[in-house]
Amino acid sequence: MLPPLITASALDAALGAESLWSGAGRRRSSWRVLDVRWKLGGPSGREEFDRGHIPGAVYVDLDTELAGHGAPTDGRHPLPREEDFQEAARRWGLDDDDAVVVYDDNSGTSAARAWWLLSHAGVREVRVLDGGLAAWRAAGHPLETETVTPKPGNIRLRFGSLPTLDTDGAAALARDGVLLDARAAERFRGEVEPVDPRPGHIPGSVSAPTTDNLDADGRMLPPDVLAQRFAALGIDATTPVGVSCGSGVTAAHEALALVVAGLPIPALYAGSYSAWSNDPTRPVATGE
Repeated sequence: MLPPLITASALDAALGAESLWSGAGRRRSSWRVLDVRWKLGGPSGREEFDRGHIPGAVYVDLDTELAGHGAPTDGRHPLPREEDFQEAARRWGLDDDDAVVVYDDNSGTSAARAWWLLSHAGVREVRVLDGGLAAWRAAGHPLETETVTPKPGNIRLRFGSLPTLDTDGAAALARDGVLLDARAAERFRGEVEPVDPRPGHIPGSVSAPTTDNLDADGRMLPPDVLAQRFAALGIDATTPVGVSCGSGVTAAHEALALVVAGLPIPALYAGSYSAWSNDPTRPVATGE
């Protein structure tokens, strides 16, 4: 897997080189930028996108384009159907062999869902903007308000490039390996639960809030620091690891941090705690 992060300066240089190569007209290029602004409970990030976004970026709706819809036991953000995801990616203008950069305004915690899905679907070059839109602004790079409708792409996608877990698999990994829970620690302990029916966590899972993978500026911590953090949680290159969260969104950010740390990509439990807690046959643990 290619390095999963890109800095604001590197993205600006890449987009600038494309502009010089393609001239003043807004022609297709090999670099595609996707805006994945989203917050738990809404509102949609579309209004923020319209007020200003990285030049040439296309808005992606996490709830409708990066997730499917099913029974409560499938979780709040189950994976979309393969054909629906391919249709969405073509709508964003993606072609085979495009280089894709995804960003949000929340330190990559929602953009990582797009990174994971595109990687799972076989896209070879997809990166998350380190620090998100805040890093782009801090570097003095411009925003635009113009919304460009891209020419439909022809990308061909197929799920299966990354490992996944169903609910039985998550239970087994929490028992026999390490299942990281990327939610805030107070949600893991069961002290608060804003959306799911039963507070607590999957028995045997390990609390590892993905926000602890970030520095004060919202950028990913250095690889060696992340490796030390995961080692303290009992993880090395040989450990069977899975990632979970509330609904499979921030779990993808935890997976991103593991890759940045130089560790194998973990298995993603897409249903996560929202699926687990909606199944009355599954036990729930509270506390540390």
